[in-house]
Amino acid sequence: MKVWMYPLLIVIGAASYGILSTIIKLAITDGFTASEAVTSQYYTGFLLALLIYVIVHRGVPKFKGSFPVMMAGLFTAITGTVYGKSVEYMPASLAVVLLFQFTWIGMLYECVATRRLPKKSEVVSLLFLFGGTILAAGLIDADISGIPWQGWAWGIAAAFSFAAFVMANQKPVAGMSVVTRLLLMSFYASIVITFLQSPEIVWNGKLGEGLWWYGLILGVFGIVLPIFLFSVGVPKVGAGISSILSAVELPVAIMASMLLLGEHLTGLQFVGIFLVLFGMTLPAMLNRFAWKTKQRLRKDKS
Repeated sequence: MKVWMYPLLIVIGAASYGILSTIIKLAITDGFTASEAVTSQYYTGFLLALLIYVIVHRGVPKFKGSFPVMMAGLFTAITGTVYGKSVEYMPASLAVVLLFQFTWIGMLYECVATRRLPKKSEVVSLLFLFGGTILAAGLIDADISGIPWQGWAWGIAAAFSFAAFVMANQKPVAGMSVVTRLLLMSFYASIVITFLQSPEIVWNGKLGEGLWWYGLILGVFGIVLPIFLFSVGVPKVGAGISSILSAVELPVAIMASMLLLGEHLTGLQFVGIFLVLFGMTLPAMLNRFAWKTKQRLRKDKS
């Protein structure tokens, strides 16, 4: 696989996360709770992962332990739980802004783990991302005084948890295929969700009332696609850059809420989305410029 494909996988995986808050809001509008929607997401995601495993490996899976995969599954479940809670207290666009703080938190995690300072390109990129976030979410002219503190707390908790998920995905497991990793991670996450959310949807008839449809969408875009793509891309790209590339989640979430929930998009929000996308691609552009400069200096010396 070409080098540029790995960052693209991260972008696609993060973009799939962007529609989750809107789908959960639609499920709530249809009479389901956020907890029921999140539970259907993880249960359906596990069943889809199991189906993929059986088709690819043509056998019964062995649920062996692996600490990085277990931790990734744990943080996946925690992120879904606390993110669903934040959506209950605030608009979808604001909830995703709080989740979006994982960009600098993920950079902080990697710097601590590798005992290094952030690169200049990373710092500049985060500044663009932060400024674009404020504009894209419409926070300048929005009245946020009525939002309870629980919403803010759940949203920030989701950011820390998602950054930990990206960090846990950074380390590949020797001898474990991506399909097996997807299955195990979704399995561990489903176990955690059983204790944190609403397992009663399996027997109370809610799935037959239409919840299965939301579970299918959430399972594909919230479990199967992102876990699979992150498992392939993050070990090659690194947690820090992966966090920056995952910034695409914000503009996707805002566009989804505009198209499906009828939320209005202002000119400032368009500018904010542009800044986010620019900040996301800035490290790659700066690294490319530095590489060309080195090549030119080598030619001049020769």
